Amino acid sequence: MTEPAGSVSDPIARRGLILILSSPSGAGKTTLTRAIAQDPAWALDLSISVTTRARRPSEIDGRHYHFIEREAFDDLRSRDDLLEWAEVHGNFYGTPRRPVEKVLGAGRDMIFDIDYQGTRQVRSKLAQDVVTVFILPPSMAELRQRLERRAEDSAETIEKRLSNARTEIQRWVEYDYVLVNDDLQNAFRSLQGILAAERLKRARRTGLAGFVEGLLAETP
Repeated sequence: MTEPAGSVSDPIARRGLILILSSPSGAGKTTLTRAIAQDPAWALDLSISVTTRARRPSEIDGRHYHFIEREAFDDLRSRDDLLEWAEVHGNFYGTPRRPVEKVLGAGRDMIFDIDYQGTRQVRSKLAQDVVTVFILPPSMAELRQRLERRAEDSAETIEKRLSNARTEIQRWVEYDYVLVNDDLQNAFRSLQGILAAERLKRARRTGLAGFVEGLLAETP
């Protein structure tokens, strides 16, 4: 996949940002998250959530999620060590606070794959650092087909995910950007464009004032 101009390192210092992707299950947020996080041109840190749900056969502990017991999750929550947490499909998910604070403090960007509940919590705590993107499927029929092709959930679970999808889709108005994932390549290019533009926002570029002062002090 090719990247647009703007993915290269900016010589002007800036504050890191949090790029949040949300979507109903099967719409493509995880695929898009992995694609841009694994592209070295964008140098993104991937937020790895903790979860109490069972690991799927295709998942690796520590890469896709940190799989933990409910008791351990409750302990993190009670100590306020989670930046956000949510219950989804009867399971708990959360984002450890310390890794995120470390990345932003170093001026790097982090990408999140979380639902609308988590997005609200992160935005309430780090509003100036958050950029949110909601991924829509091209149709509900296509969403069902994607869930069935994944072949990792029971028929009952698929029906539950489709039911929940309607609730999740109604949250699209809470996001900064909305993409319809009818073609993965096109959706990926759109996501790259969003990130490139957000990195160039004046408010994020903490070194811009000094750069301009130095520029004006130069003798042609």
